[in-house]
Amino acid sequence: MSFLSRLFGTASDPREDIRPLWHAIVGEARQPHWYRDGGVADTLEGRFDMITAVVALAILRMERSEALARDTAYLTELFVEDMDSQLRESGLGDPSIGKYIGKLVSAMGGRIGAFREALGGARAMEDVVAKNMTLLDDTDGAALAASLRSLADRFAAISDDGFRAGKIAA
Repeated sequence: MSFLSRLFGTASDPREDIRPLWHAIVGEARQPHWYRDGGVADTLEGRFDMITAVVALAILRMERSEALARDTAYLTELFVEDMDSQLRESGLGDPSIGKYIGKLVSAMGGRIGAFREALGGARAMEDVVAKNMTLLDDTDGAALAASLRSLADRFAAISDDGFRAGKIAA
């Protein structure tokens, strides 16, 4: 979609088709079991880590489908849009936003690569969790690693249409 089409409203925003998935991802990342049972720290950092973990697993699921692969860019745009809004709401000004967004997108990209390796068997999921998630001090990450692998399996079992529509709840 061209800039002018969006500006003048002559075409619909293609991200709208994937927005239900974005909302479902945010809802999944906020589920209490990740923090209570998985040991993710219920802090700003821990919540960001959970969002990026679920987004990473969703993107990896989408990459395996020809029908969904193009939508990974739209999902990433929704992630950036939401993070931009959160940073502005926290009081960060325009000159700093781009720098922070770049760091957040870079972190998400790193997590996508790490989860890709773990799901492909090239790396232990526990190692990925230990290096990429903010955990409570008394947590080893094994339960979270198992739950994230289970979430990836659940995502894989959902039809393309159901996934795009955000029907990811267990």
